[in-house]
This record gives sequence, structure tokens and C-alpha cells, in this order.
Amino acid sequence: MTEGVARGVRLLAGRYQVGDLIGRGGMADVHVGTDLRLGRQVAIKLLKSSLASDPAFRTRFRREAQDAAKMAHPTIVRIFDAGEETVREPGGGEMQVPFIIMEYVDGRLLKDIINEGALAPSEAARIIEQVLTALEYSHRAGVVHRDIKPGNIMITPNGQVKVMDFGIARAISDSSATIAETSAIVGTAQYFSPEQARGETVDARTDLYSTGIVLFELLTGRAPFTGDNPVAVAYQHVNAEAVPPSSINPRVSPAMDAVTLRALSKDRFERYQSAIEFRQNVEAAAAGNIPTARMPAANDFNATLFGVNPTATAGSEAALRQLTVDDDRAVRTQNRPPVAWIWAGIASMVVIIAAVVFWTLNLTPQNIGAALSVDVPNLSGQTYDNGAALLTTKKLVPQKFTEPNAAVAEGIILRTDPPAGTTVAPGQAIKVYVSLGKNPVKVPDVSNMLEADAKAALVANKLVYGQTTTTYSPSITAGVVVSSDPQGGATTTTAGVTVREGDTVNLVVSNGLVNVPDVTGQAITDASSKLSGELQLNVKVVADKGCSGAKVSKQSVIGDTPQKSNITIYYCAGS
Repeated sequence: MTEGVARGVRLLAGRYQVGDLIGRGGMADVHVGTDLRLGRQVAIKLLKSSLASDPAFRTRFRREAQDAAKMAHPTIVRIFDAGEETVREPGGGEMQVPFIIMEYVDGRLLKDIINEGALAPSEAARIIEQVLTALEYSHRAGVVHRDIKPGNIMITPNGQVKVMDFGIARAISDSSATIAETSAIVGTAQYFSPEQARGETVDARTDLYSTGIVLFELLTGRAPFTGDNPVAVAYQHVNAEAVPPSSINPRVSPAMDAVTLRALSKDRFERYQSAIEFRQNVEAAAAGNIPTARMPAANDFNATLFGVNPTATAGSEAALRQLTVDDDRAVRTQNRPPVAWIWAGIASMVVIIAAVVFWTLNLTPQNIGAALSVDVPNLSGQTYDNGAALLTTKKLVPQKFTEPNAAVAEGIILRTDPPAGTTVAPGQAIKVYVSLGKNPVKVPDVSNMLEADAKAALVANKLVYGQTTTTYSPSITAGVVVSSDPQGGATTTTAGVTVREGDTVNLVVSNGLVNVPDVTGQAITDASSKLSGELQLNVKVVADKGCSGAKVSKQSVIGDTPQKSNITIYYCAGS
């Protein structure tokens, strides 16, 4: 890695300063960093040396990072840059270390939140809805995550969900032949889909299965499948059925049970076929409604992600399944009578309806109120604190966003998204856009400028000159600016300082004088050092035989005097 300007500072690609370690995983270490070119904080992910030694991996890594970097969505952690850096090994050799420069997210990992216990079903639904929104976007972009788990999901202080590491798991998994080789670095066995555990081809429905595992954990505080080792857990993903979350957490409704268990179907054709279908069912269950099953629309499918559309005209189900698994793997060829499937579906719906009716009849008044939809209130013109409090009373989650607006005072709400009057489910995140007031500007550094030039610089930066005060200076010429208030360089990112267009800036200008203190009675060495060093005066020392003690007996100048003036001090030199 490149040495920075300061000794010991590490730089990547000549612009990314590597800071403190903030996370460590099976495949990478994560550091906080600074993009010195753009002056912004970033997260830097440094891949493990065991991966960096594989040239094929590095090629795939670059390709996947480029694909992931094309995605820009509020629920996805942005990738800004990726590359490789040459480092010297202790033995004198060199190796390439791949790195990723990502958006820095101030928040908590979802896995840390789950460690504190199960979440309220409404909050679990809100989080999963945002995860599925991210997957909906990525799947339409042709990117399968392959490693959805709480350790790859961040929650910001205002409740925003951020999903990380899109595309990176594929670069790693494509470098290995078996699950046994990749289980240490790709995903966690607790979140494997059955097809991953069997080593089959992975598609977007794998992400939906893993999201179902995360939903189960959010609702219950524990994973559906556990074991002494990853192989034992992977076996359960293939052969064991998950229990309904309500058997662990009675607060979970039958509707949410049905959604979770469908997402955890072993057969990928029986689970949700798209992120949007999954999300709509979660929203319906969270609102107290019965999720409706539907056949996927043609545009829900992407050949890259899913293979053949099951609703398309085709031969047998066995032929369809053959197209979605590896050619060298055995596939199930048993034909299932369509009539049996229809009756099975009817029976399932009857059971779900009966369970939901039973659950609804046993709701307390408090639970009934929580299940109703709510209208987003009109918050425009209110302060953010008042608006956020109103959203909270309506069981909605405020998320604060800011933007400049010269016509609206700072701190006043401009609008919401969804807009006022929109009907949403309780627990829905509401984006609240708050005015920053006038545009932020930077105060120019006007020190050592002539006063007239400094005033012109302020006007050029859309600031207003206020007033000038003078000060003493031993070295700055009269009429030259010593400093400004606020100081040059102050912006909205400077702690405690907010500077905007139209703000007033005052100047401090040198008067060309120094103020000579009275040094009589002080030791001659101290007095001489102060006058010649700090005040830069030309000091002449004269012996005074009328007294003793090496102290100053008198001086030629006290008070204001021009810079670089001559001054004589007398010191007691008698015996």
C-alpha cells in the first residue's frame, strides 16, 4: 500500500486513506476511511490474502464489483470504487490485495439487533419490506446477492435498511467447486437455500429463501435450523421443515406464519417467485389481511435470474426443472396430477382463512387498532420534531432527509414520501424532507489579503461583509487581514459552524502597531526575549550601575509603537 503524506498513513490508489478497523468477516476486513480527493468518509473492504492469491478470483471480483457499482438505490450500500493494491509480503515477495470502496453507513448490523431478542412483528415486517425492495431492484438489474443474512444488513439510526455486498458473494463462490470449500467465507450455513446446500445452480429465489430465514429470525429471535456444524445445518435446509414462527412467539399472526413458511419452501417453484410478490404478502400480513397467492406475471421473470418461466408453455414439469439445475445433477421427474395440486391449494387456503378468522376474533382492542391502515398526515410547515412526534403517534417511522431551500427556514418540513394523504400500513417508514435553509457555502481564506481584496472575495462567494476591527501584529503589515469571523474554510461540515449564502463575515485587520508591555522589574533575559522574540522589536540593552540584581530598571518605550521599532532597556548591573 502507498505511504501517505504523514508517516504511517496508508493510502489505496493514491486517494483512499485507510483508518480504524470497524469490522471483520470470513472474507474481508472493513476499515473506516477517507476519500481524500472528494473529502468524504467511506468504508474500505480489504479482501483476505487467501482470496487475493487466486488470479481467476480477482478477475471475477472486478467484474462483479463493476456490476454492483451500477446499482443506486436508497436500500443498497453503494460501491464507489474497486481495485487491487500491490503489497509487499514479509518474505520480500509481492501480492495483489483486492479492495472495495463503499458508502459509509452509520448504523448497526441487523445481527446485533437480533441478538437482543425477537422484534415486534410490525417492525420485522418493515425491515423485511425494505430488504425485499433492495432485492427487487437488484434482481431487475440482473444481480443475485447469494449471501442475504443479518450480517450483511445495516439499520441506520432513523430506521433505514441498507443491504451490503451485492455481487461479491458470486465472485467468491464461482472460485470454488464445492460448498465445503466455500462455507467458511461465503454466507453462513444458517442462511443457505436448499439448492445452495445441494450445490445446484443458484438463482434469485435463493435470495428470497435466505430473506425468509431472516424474517423467521426477526419474528422469533432464533434461526429455524441449528446444528453442531455447518453440514448438519445444511442437511436440515434440504430435509427438515421449519416450525411456524408463532409456535415460538405467540404474537406472530397466522398470516405472517403462512408468508414465512412459503418463503422457506424447499422447492424453489413453490416459494415466492419474485421479491415484489414476497413484499406484497408481507405488507398484507402486517396489515392484518390474508395474503393472496398469485401466479407470477411474465415480467416478474428474468431468464438470467430464474431460468424458464414456469407459467410459459412447456413440456412436462420434469423438463422445466431440468432447465434450472446443473446438467450433471439428477433431477426429480415425478409427474404430479394437476387436480391434486388444485385441491391441495384449496385446502391450504381454507386452513389459512380459518386460522386468520380465529386470530382476528381473539384480537384485543389494542391489537385491532395496530392492524388498521393509516393516512400519512400533512407535515409541511412544521418543525421536524413536531412532525416526527405526530408520525410516531400514528405508528409510522420517521426518516429525516435534508435539502437546501432558500424560501423555507432551516428546520421546517418541506414534504414527505409517501406524500400526505397516502394510505399506508402501520410501521411504514416515512421519509421526511427538512429544509436546510439557504445553500451552504465555504468561507474563503482571506488571511494576508489586503482589506479591499478580502471584501471582494467574500462577495464572490455570496457572503456579506460585516465590519472591520483592528488588532496588533508584530509582523503583518497595516491594512492586511489577520483573520475572519467565521474563519476561512468554515462550512456546514465544520463542527458547530453553519455558513450559508448571505451570511455576514467580519474581518480583523492589522493596525501596523505593537503594544509594548512594561517589563521593569523583570529579569533582563526574560524581558529581552519577550521584546525581541514575541514583539520582534530591535532591543538595545544598557547597563545601569545604580542598582543590582540583573533586573530591568527602566525602558525607553511603553505602549503603542510601530512594528520593528527600536527600544532600549536598562538593567541593574551595579555591584
